[in-house]
Amino acid sequence: MDKLKRVLGGNDSPDEESGIMSQLNETTTLSWSTRLKAFLFCFILGILLSFLGSFALFFSRGLSIFAVFYTLGNILSMASTCFLMGPVNQIKKMFASTRAIATILVVVSFILTLLAALLLHNAVLALVFIIIQSLAMTWYSLSYIPYARDAVKKTFIGCVG
Repeated sequence: MDKLKRVLGGNDSPDEESGIMSQLNETTTLSWSTRLKAFLFCFILGILLSFLGSFALFFSRGLSIFAVFYTLGNILSMASTCFLMGPVNQIKKMFASTRAIATILVVVSFILTLLAALLLHNAVLALVFIIIQSLAMTWYSLSYIPYARDAVKKTFIGCVG
């Protein structure tokens, strides 16, 4: 597409590129269909990991295993969107002023859930962090829908108040 833009703009010589980074970017760019397939693969795998973690609840130490699978599934599902918009653009959007706190809360809850499950071996604490993680992921996801967080706030205040 960039080559077409250069030709249509009257600049068809590749020597006038901005540098090696643009040439590297041009050679590593995935096609839309490849990005969509990679997104779907990672997203579905993330959901499967989260779902398979539920079966671990029937085993001994199942809650810790569930916490790990659930967290890894959420991380993979969240990372899958990097294929759609690119990792740099994804990180910029994640840390935009409207969702920076939600992003930090999600990442911290990922870390705390894994620490409680893997290092502390505390199933109850892992469960608390799973709940926090679920709420944080919901709040983060709502930040991408216009006025969704305002609607949730008003609904919550209407139910409580």
